[in-house]
Amino acid sequence: MPVVEESVYISRPPADVFNFVSKNENIPVWDSSVVHAETVGGVPEAVGTRAQGTSKILGRKFDWAAEITEFQPPTRVVSRSVEGQAMEFTITTNLVPEGEGTRLTYRIDAASGLGGVFGKLADKLVEKAQARTVHANLETLSELLAEHPELGRSDD
Repeated sequence: MPVVEESVYISRPPADVFNFVSKNENIPVWDSSVVHAETVGGVPEAVGTRAQGTSKILGRKFDWAAEITEFQPPTRVVSRSVEGQAMEFTITTNLVPEGEGTRLTYRIDAASGLGGVFGKLADKLVEKAQARTVHANLETLSELLAEHPELGRSDD
């Protein structure tokens, strides 16, 4: 099972970071591989909430649907693809206080291989490319939250 795991330090409290990253509509703001994401039914995020979206990896677009399987504010959220997707995946986001900020670790487990939409032979290539993308996305997230202190506050 291919895994991509990256982490980043964010100079914001875990609650602020969690409030921002756990909202599906915010994913395309910091994740360059996600073209669109939304919560199905407009309900607040919680265990069982579903999201749908479109991602673009190495020039190929695919639609996905996922369901939150763990929701533990402000430390952890886990989403898993629902049946029938081109690529089966689990995304785990862990947040741990570190100094005056937060250490965010983002992990993608792809049961069918990250190259699933490209074919099994592409797994290693896609895995390396996705690791670089995830790292860059987390750096973008860290900079975004540092530069915009209003994002993620519980009143937004």
